Amino acid sequence: MTGAPAGPVRVLLVDDQPLVRSGLRVLIADTADLEVVGEAGTGSEAVRLAAELRPDVVVMDIRMPGMDGIEATRLITEGAGAGGTESVRILVLTTFDEDEHVYGALRAGASGFAVKDMALEEILAAIRVVAAGDALIAPGVTRRLIADFVRRPGPPAAEPVLRSVAGITEREREVLTLVGRGRSNGEIAEELFISAATAKSHVSRLFTKLGARDRVQLVITAYEMGLVAAPR
Repeated sequence: MTGAPAGPVRVLLVDDQPLVRSGLRVLIADTADLEVVGEAGTGSEAVRLAAELRPDVVVMDIRMPGMDGIEATRLITEGAGAGGTESVRILVLTTFDEDEHVYGALRAGASGFAVKDMALEEILAAIRVVAAGDALIAPGVTRRLIADFVRRPGPPAAEPVLRSVAGITEREREVLTLVGRGRSNGEIAEELFISAATAKSHVSRLFTKLGARDRVQLVITAYEMGLVAAPR
């Protein structure tokens, strides 16, 4: 995984409500490390602009007319755009308690979640975290989402996961377990009595071996492997 972009984080805002886009655009305009490079009001427009503009982060609404945010997320993360959008990360905007479609967004490759009633500064922080690819968004929200996600029926994943983790070491399994518990690289280093650089190296190898885009997908894998028990 790469870190945050060298320059300002380039953001594409996707929401069918102009007022939501306007509020975020004005807020981002006052920051030095973020910039809005485009806006879309539909999923299909988001896919087109993601390929054309190559943003670092797409702030994606779920409920939109026509193509919804789940399908748009899937197409963007798969690099379906003509210019290739494989490196784009998706931050989903959700109403959380009401919007069950967020689980579909997880499967589609979303990297993090922001709740629409969060403070605007917290949404900005979530964009930065997703851009860096280094931590989960709003841990309390994300852990609850993932806990529910792994309980829900979906496409069989156990067998492919078991095949893909055959090459991981015992130490990498320990690291994956701690990632699944929401630990940062620094916290993993402390718990395993290793350096922060070594912890980061283990996490990077897990990304490669498991084909994961970000830590959210590592957490899901840890739950699906039974390394972490979903809270009741």
